[in-house]
Amino acid sequence: MNNFKSQAWQGNLLVCVGLLLALISCEGKKPASSSAASSANHTVQDDLGRDVTLPVHPQRIIGLAPSMTEMLFAVADTATIVGRTQNDDYPDAALSKPVVNNYPMDYEGLLALKPEVVFAPEGIISTEVATQIQKLGIPVYFQKYDSVADILRGIRDLGKLLQREAQANALADSLRQRLDAFASEAQEMQKPKVLGIIWRDPIYVHGYNTIFSDKLRYAGGQNAVQEVFAQQSPALTREYILQLNPDVIIGGTFEEFDQNFFTLYPELKRINAYKNKRIYDVTDDLISRPSPRVVQSIAELKNVLR
Repeated sequence: MNNFKSQAWQGNLLVCVGLLLALISCEGKKPASSSAASSANHTVQDDLGRDVTLPVHPQRIIGLAPSMTEMLFAVADTATIVGRTQNDDYPDAALSKPVVNNYPMDYEGLLALKPEVVFAPEGIISTEVATQIQKLGIPVYFQKYDSVADILRGIRDLGKLLQREAQANALADSLRQRLDAFASEAQEMQKPKVLGIIWRDPIYVHGYNTIFSDKLRYAGGQNAVQEVFAQQSPALTREYILQLNPDVIIGGTFEEFDQNFFTLYPELKRINAYKNKRIYDVTDDLISRPSPRVVQSIAELKNVLR
């Protein structure tokens, strides 16, 4: 009799465990909010050529990079933005949002926020991470920025996806007017060769095929690196930099570079940027992020190139 009761109890336990696992599995495969289940979906193609099925009217969204968060706050109804990453610091309104780490990716924290769509710029999260997020039932839409024009296109695309076309187009049009004015003024400038240094030991720089080059064009300069490397941020040798002989270095103050960079590489004191003390610090967030603040970034570059 006791053996019969034990077997019955074990059978009931197995049934309960099975039901619990089924509920967890269903929960993980649900769209990220109850409203998403009843909303219409459509399939669009992101900037990487991936087919992505999104709600037509997404009500819960998140960007998985500081630049993407800036883009969303500039276009979206901010009430629909459900979180930010650990490095997001602009705009101020973003600081009130819950934090989800994007490196390493906090899948559990992301799922808890129940986003209906995740937006990410190419290169910040991998396609493998995107695949894992999508297994949670959350679509990932990538944007790609190779030029200043791509930022404006990205703003307009977000406007379409978030049903905020009027706001997005107004912003993009305003930025385009400022950029056209920069381009006109840049025609009269001497276009000094600028080396943008990202890391000093080893020496990593902004490559030619980057938004940095495009920003310099609007600011009245040119990237000292004219060769296209496989990496967008290539490592350069001292010999290569001597051949480039940049007129300007961006990446820190003259005093900082004089104390460490040129102590490591004293032969580079022969370049024009050092001899003329044309080494400048600029706001890293503006330089590194493809965002609606692109005009501010170009204006800052223009000020140091005059």
